[in-house]
Amino acid sequence: MRKALFRSVTGLVTLTVLAATAGCGTAASHASSHASSPVRFGDGGGPGGALHATAPGKQPLVRWPTHPITFTEQRRVGGDGGNTPIGVTTLHGPKSGFTGKVWVWAPPEYYEKRNADKGFPVMLALPGSYGYPVNYWIGADLKLEENLAQWSRNGTSLPFIVVMPVLNPDDRQYYDGSDIPGQPKIGTWLSRDVPDLVRQNFRTLGTRDAWAIMGSSSGGFAALKNALQNPGTFKVAIPNGPDIVPDSPLWNGHAAAERANNPEVLARRLAARGGPEVDLAFQDGSQEYTVLPKVRKFIARYGHGPVHTRLQIVPGGTHSAATYVKGMSEGTMRWVSAHMQGPTT
Repeated sequence: MRKALFRSVTGLVTLTVLAATAGCGTAASHASSHASSPVRFGDGGGPGGALHATAPGKQPLVRWPTHPITFTEQRRVGGDGGNTPIGVTTLHGPKSGFTGKVWVWAPPEYYEKRNADKGFPVMLALPGSYGYPVNYWIGADLKLEENLAQWSRNGTSLPFIVVMPVLNPDDRQYYDGSDIPGQPKIGTWLSRDVPDLVRQNFRTLGTRDAWAIMGSSSGGFAALKNALQNPGTFKVAIPNGPDIVPDSPLWNGHAAAERANNPEVLARRLAARGGPEVDLAFQDGSQEYTVLPKVRKFIARYGHGPVHTRLQIVPGGTHSAATYVKGMSEGTMRWVSAHMQGPTT
């Protein structure tokens, strides 16, 4: 079933990988002209610089980069993206022990002088299918960054730092965005190592209200699961056409660990604890006949108490990243942004 569900997304990943070698007009082909260009996001500013003072009695939320590194430029974001760079690095996760690529982008507002002393909200964006060796959200075909810049410009979205890690350690197995016993700790990689990389390199905010995790299909499951499992890190998740329960064959023989990574179990436990609150912005195409009923069932059973839910159905939409970008423009990002902290000092 998973292979059938991911057919369209897998095709998109295949196109992206082929573009890397064939030079098609996507992010991968643009990378050839910028591959050697260094990019830094954490230079300049900082406490003691020529910045606006924090208002008396106000506890600052901004968190300054702690250990900025140099990224390699992948491509430039056009349109309302203002030719801003997407950078890539290979992260050796100190907490997970996993090594993989992470792509990052900061919106045009991040570079504006008026915002030089402000931290920005963050969105992790996870791909579908295997999500390896590339994350398709970097692509100039999907234009996630271009669209986010446009939505921010017209006031329907906050300006997000976007972080796009690989989802799996290979293209042979699904690891469910989790720490499966005896396997690479992908759950720790996504929930701890990747956020730490962001804090080391960007002006962020010291509140969970400024952190979201978005993903499609298998990445949608990882987004849903990690928000419910790590509500101290992520306040918002955008699960696009997600699986609802773990289904990697690697869980065989590890029933207790599998249960501990089941969103249904995690939602019940969060409700029993009384929080903290999480906001789940589900998205599905109207033609996702297999996925959509499962999402509706999850919302009906668990969308109460501290678990707040919204469902964006895209008319005529299929199980595809393009459908989910459209849904984001049709109401999802406005709702998400209303539940999150925007740029501030």
